[in-house]
This record gives sequence, C-alpha cells and structure tokens, in this order.
Amino acid sequence: MTVPASLDELTLVFRQIWGPTVASIARWSGDLAVAEDSVQEACADAVAAWSAEGLPDEPAAWLLVAARRRALDRFRRESSRAGKELTAVTDPSLRRPPSEPTFVRDDELRMMFTCAHPALEPRSQLALTLRLVSGLTVPEISRALLQSETAVGQRITRAKAKIRAANIPLRVPSAESLPERTAHVLACIYSVFTEGYSTTAGVSAIRDDLCDEGVRLAGEFCSLVPADRDAHALSALVLLHDSRRDTRVDASGALIPLDEQDRTRWNRARIRAGCDQLTRAAGASGIYLPQAIIAAYHASAMSWQTTDWNGICAAYAHLVELTDSPIARANQALALGFRDGFDIGLAALEPLDDERSLTASPLVPSIRADLLRRSGRFAEAVGAYEVALERGGSEPVRRFWEKRIAECVG
Repeated sequence: MTVPASLDELTLVFRQIWGPTVASIARWSGDLAVAEDSVQEACADAVAAWSAEGLPDEPAAWLLVAARRRALDRFRRESSRAGKELTAVTDPSLRRPPSEPTFVRDDELRMMFTCAHPALEPRSQLALTLRLVSGLTVPEISRALLQSETAVGQRITRAKAKIRAANIPLRVPSAESLPERTAHVLACIYSVFTEGYSTTAGVSAIRDDLCDEGVRLAGEFCSLVPADRDAHALSALVLLHDSRRDTRVDASGALIPLDEQDRTRWNRARIRAGCDQLTRAAGASGIYLPQAIIAAYHASAMSWQTTDWNGICAAYAHLVELTDSPIARANQALALGFRDGFDIGLAALEPLDDERSLTASPLVPSIRADLLRRSGRFAEAVGAYEVALERGGSEPVRRFWEKRIAECVG
C-alpha cells in the first residue's frame, strides 16, 4: 500500500540531500546557477510525485536523476550556448566519473572552495556557500549572519552572477592557493554546524542533519589538510559541542540549559575525539582554538559547580583579543558573571547595548535576563526576557524564555 509522504517528511529529506545534490550537479554541469535552479525544479517534481506515491527507496538518487534531467533541458533551451557546451554535459566521456578519486574527495568541500574564490567579496562567499552547500534559506542565512534578508539575497545573486561573468572555474584550487581559501571554508563548516546546533528559527531547537554535516565536513577537511592546526581546532570544537547534543532538549523538545543537563548522557566518545583533535590543534592561531578550549572545559567538568571559570574566562579573553567580536564579548560577560559575580557580568554587558550589529539579536537581552534572574532581580529579568522575545528566536527558545518569565513572576 502506497503511503503518501507528508510535508514534514519531504522537508527533512530535502534538507538532507539538497547540498550533496547541488554540489554533484555543479561539478557535473560546470554551472552553479544551473545546479541550484535544476535542483529546485527537481524538488518541485519530487513534491508532486512523493506526495502521491510516497518516498522512493533512494530519494537522493531519484532527486539527482531528476536534477540532471532538468539541467539538460535547460542547456538545450539556451540557444545562446555554444554547441560544445551542450556536448560537454551530455557526453559521458567528457565528464569525470563521480567515483574517480580527486584531491578533494567530497563534492560539498569542492563547492566550498569554489565559492571561496578571492574574486568574491567575503560576506558574499559565506552567504553563497550556506545557500548552495547547506541549503539554508535566505531568512535562515540572514539570522545566522545578523544581516537583513535583502542584503543576503543581493549578495547571493551578485556572487552567482560574478562567477558566471568572470568564468570562475568550478574546480579545486592548486595546493599553493589553498591557504587563502581555508579560512572561508572553515567558517562555512562552522556556520553549518551552529545553525544545526542552535537553530535560529523553526519548531525544533536542533537540526540533526546540519550537526552531522558540520561534524563530517570538519573531519573531511582535517583529512584533506592534516597539517592545518586551525582545521583540527574547528573539528575539536564541533565534536565537543556535539557531545552534548542529545541532552540539550527533553522528550517534548523543550530546551535544557547546560547547568541542568544530565552529564552522564554526554557522548564520551565524542569528547575523547574532540580532545584528541584539540591536542593536534595546539599552537593554532585562529579563532577556533579558544572556543574549543572553552568547550573542553565544559565537557571535562564533572558538574556545573566544578566548572573551571578561570580557564573559560582566560579563553574568552584570548578570543576577544583575536576578534573583538560583540558576540564573543557578550558570552564573555556571561562567563565573568559566573566567575566574579552577576553584577560584574551585567556591567560587562552594558557597552553592548549600543552595538549596532546586535540591535536585532536576542543575544544580549537573553544573557542579561539570565544574569538578572540568577541574582534575584526577577522583575528586571522579566523585562529583559520580553525584549529577547521581541527580537525573535526559534520556537523552543521562545518557549524557554516564556518559561523563565513564568518562574520569575511566580
């Protein structure tokens, strides 16, 4: 008996196979715009077919075949294309077989390196990669990057147009050119993981598919450039965070804060792997090492009460020195509050009220609310939670803040 696929099932499947399919079609066709458009059209075909007939045995293969067919149709329609370009995508002898070993063994990493071309503006590089590789929507990317949807959409459009106009090749850069693109690729991998680990919108607090993808891509990149300490630092960071994934929500999907999580359920294999990567990362000069050290302090603490806040604050000081990021400074203020007293943390948070990049983010008011609540200033905490609610957040995060408001009022 045929069981039609539900909208939730379709959404989950598309999120899982979007990136690999776009990357495969891009490598196969040599055109990013054609790849994205063809996969979008194939997804529309899949919605019509799977809603009636149910999911096929191999959804990824189904979508890939449909996307290739759509890409071929597009090439045939574009009469302005030279005949040799059509031949290149229709003649199997002129395409590298997918199974043939290459320097970058993963299509998605290949795509990341392509999007990291130095001719593209850095913010456009990141937005384009998150769209094409991770399948994040423009609203999701705008929240992740703290930018407007209009700005993100324009950057993605301009980046794709520049790739086509400048004839930027869809290939792996030479070994000499890898270092200038590595920072971008690492940033993209981390953005994929963080959007999965703490979703910025939607009904779920965690997107397991993006967490898994971030961990996988970080490990793949370490295999690609084993001497890159920053790559190992990033791998350590995502592994250590991911060790707590299963304890971050309860059976109903409600958030569980770090100090209330069941540490006996943390993934010890992940923690060991993360610590091994942290050892390999020793001496890294980038932003991921201090963050991985912070995650390691949390992962190694047997209880919330035994957390080494001195070590965590020192790592945050290093991170702020490297980046002067307002996000890092906000989290540093929280750590200072736990080490030196909640009033100290609140004082450290005050300068961030005027930080323009955070005016639409709930980060600062949510941290202020937590510090106020812990210091017993419940009425002020309610006000801060309400400001955070006004600024958005995923449904589980909003429910968590509403729960805290009720506790403060009670």
